[in-house]
This record gives sequence, C-alpha cells and structure tokens, in this order.
Amino acid sequence: MQGAGTALHELLVSAQRRGCLTAGVYESAKLMNVDPDNVAFCVLAADQEDEGDIALQIHFTLIQAFCCENDIDIVRVNDMAKLAAIVGPSEDSGEPRDLHCILITNPNEEGWKDPALEKLNLFCEESRNVNDWVPAITLPE
Repeated sequence: MQGAGTALHELLVSAQRRGCLTAGVYESAKLMNVDPDNVAFCVLAADQEDEGDIALQIHFTLIQAFCCENDIDIVRVNDMAKLAAIVGPSEDSGEPRDLHCILITNPNEEGWKDPALEKLNLFCEESRNVNDWVPAITLPE
C-alpha cells in the first residue's frame, strides 16, 4: 500500500498533539500492562546497530506477542533519525527519549477517528493476509 509511511508520519504528529503517544520500551510495557484496551497502535523501531542488541530483540518479541494477543496493529520502522525528527525530544525534560517502542492510545474524545490510523489498520490487515505480521514501513523524507 502506497502512503503507509506518510500515514504513520501523520498519525505520530496527530497523536503527539493530542497527548496519545507513549514512547519507550519500559513506558510502553507499563501502559500495556495497566490499560491494554486503550492501546490503538504500536510502532517498533530499530536502526542497523540495534539488530545485535539481544535484550532489545527480546523486548520486541514480547511486545509483538502482546500486541498479537490483544489485536493491536504493529509495524516496524528502520530509521530512528527520521522517527526522532517527527516525535522529537521529551516534552518534560527536553532529553532525547527512547523511541524503540511507541504506542498510540485512544484519546478521551468520543467518536475520534484518525484517517491515518484507519489507513494503517488497513495496511496491517493487508500485510497479515500475506503472512507479514509485523510489516516494515519507510518514513517519508
């Protein structure tokens, strides 16, 4: 599906603006443990050098299993620099944050539907139909 990268970019910007974005492996795990029904989408991100990080890969495997068990769509991104440019540093401290796992949660607004989220849900469904359970998305320049 063309435009999945653009849709992900739009979703990340929209979710951050609405306060519906959780970044960090540990922060995401805590949220999934406390309120899994509120998680709408998951992004796992790693650069080439992260591929050899066994602890990170174990976290990814556990997060993927959790997402599959709870019907949460999940994608992979292989460019941390682009992701950091979209999401930016922590709003609280201004420090760079862990972007290896990002969760998009449902906002408290009734009837909120994000067209980018709907596009990504369709993209994930189409990917699962060809046995690609965690499709990779390339973010736009």
